[in-house]
Amino acid sequence: MFYHLYEMNHAAMAPLRAGADMMRQACNNPMNPLSSTAFGRSLDAGFEVFERLTRRYVKPEFGLATTIVDGETVAVAEETVWSRPFCNLVHFKKEVDPARRPEPKVLLVAPMSGHYATLLRGTVEALLPSADIYITDWIDARMVPVSDGTFDLDDYISYVIDMLREIGPGAHVVAVCQPSVPVLAAVSLMEADGDKFAPASMTLMGGPIDTRINPTAVNGLATAKPIEWFRDNVVMQVPWPQPAFGRNVYPGFLQLSGFMSMNLDKHMTAHKDFYLNLIKNDGDSAEKHREFYDEYLAVMDLTAEFYLQTVETVFIDHALPKGNMRHRGRAVDPAAIRKVALFTVEGENDDISGAGQTKAAHDLCRNIPEDKRAHYMQPDVGHYGVFNGSRFRKEIVPRMLDFIGKHQTA
Repeated sequence: MFYHLYEMNHAAMAPLRAGADMMRQACNNPMNPLSSTAFGRSLDAGFEVFERLTRRYVKPEFGLATTIVDGETVAVAEETVWSRPFCNLVHFKKEVDPARRPEPKVLLVAPMSGHYATLLRGTVEALLPSADIYITDWIDARMVPVSDGTFDLDDYISYVIDMLREIGPGAHVVAVCQPSVPVLAAVSLMEADGDKFAPASMTLMGGPIDTRINPTAVNGLATAKPIEWFRDNVVMQVPWPQPAFGRNVYPGFLQLSGFMSMNLDKHMTAHKDFYLNLIKNDGDSAEKHREFYDEYLAVMDLTAEFYLQTVETVFIDHALPKGNMRHRGRAVDPAAIRKVALFTVEGENDDISGAGQTKAAHDLCRNIPEDKRAHYMQPDVGHYGVFNGSRFRKEIVPRMLDFIGKHQTA
């Protein structure tokens, strides 16, 4: 019922959003004498802030049309090379000389935790000049009809295995945050089977491998309630007329509310500064605000079964570090990994996955030789700084590429 009220409220605000947009055009019209005054700009700013606070943000585009390879600008095209109801595997194909030395193939597994894969645009952009990048483009559960079936954590693991097989042997897999657990599980199963498509290396970045270590507020919320509480209070049905009408989901707007409440004062200050920058006609600062929140406020629904199984397996039962995790009834044992190299990355100030939670993967993967493992703690960054930003580009990317290159198979 709450989801239905949310949709009704969004629909009810539509005339007001349209009116605000119309008034903005009037305020911006060069024939309007008030358009160049502080009063006119304040009206325009107020209408824009209102419209942006009440709109539904659509999935952003990656927008990576070019990249730099060996000092030259080359074109980049997005192509879907594998598709399932809940995910597309997108390849960033670069137009380079076919005779050029092949680059390492990297599967970038984006988090399925409320935001779209475009949240990793900066990650892709930083790796693209030196690697052949594939990314998991997860699909909003509210857009997948009930007739297409369910999707849970076991399916997630199977998807990762299937995508690695699609890319081919010798690939490298990089998991950012939430997918660290299913990726580690997928690689464990592939190694146990002697699968020739097991990746050459696995990089886990800011992931909740063992949330008993240095627990954060996010971990505390997950353990404060029994799984029945989450099932009764945060799982809702997609309302009509969405394609997934009747599907049980964890709504993206609830996840976004949780994220924003953690730093509510910062978001309020950001919108106040945005309003003032519009009045001052500071276009650069205002555009940076738009770019950030166009991405941050674009959220997707998760299937209820995936959300609940993840909360229970990763945050309540700590199944992976305790040795109790199973995939379709089969035990998941990271000790089976012997050939896949392991690199873990953490942020010193990470308030989502506390320091030490990702590094715990090394203890679980005890049979990986010392010369095929590494860990890096990036000083002075929070969770998002682990996979985006200036320190990521300058400090983390070179280490990632060096590790991948070191373990690149012939």
